[in-house]
Amino acid sequence: MTMIAHSRRLFDYDDWANGEVLGAIRVAGCAGRPLKLMSHILSAEQLWFERMKGLGQTFPVWPDFSLQKCEEQRAKLRLTWKEFLNPANQAELAVPAKYKSTEGESFTSDKEDILLHVATHSVYHRGQIAADMRASGFAPAYTDFIHAVRKGLVE
Repeated sequence: MTMIAHSRRLFDYDDWANGEVLGAIRVAGCAGRPLKLMSHILSAEQLWFERMKGLGQTFPVWPDFSLQKCEEQRAKLRLTWKEFLNPANQAELAVPAKYKSTEGESFTSDKEDILLHVATHSVYHRGQIAADMRASGFAPAYTDFIHAVRKGLVE
């Protein structure tokens, strides 16, 4: 499997899992920290895309998105990642990304490493959301990767 094919699969999973979490937040009617973490996940995904493309930062790292804004951003990111991870972009993905951290420090990173970071960062925070929801008596979303593969939700 090529790097692009692997990354597309990972981001298909990421989109599905983000949708499951947003659905669980909506059903539970809980906002607070779960919504704040979900806003952060979506903002960070946008930020890393912008860094790889050499664009300016659209959102703060910790925005205060409504559930509606999270759902809109998720839909936008689904298309963004699908387009970015197109096999026609193989050459662009091979060029390292030069960017500044939110503290202004300069870095250069392989885009493949950034893509893996984005996916694992999101998984980490979805786990925090699940723990918070469970501790508050709500049912968290079931977002295991292998579950999504077994159910045919990720190809």
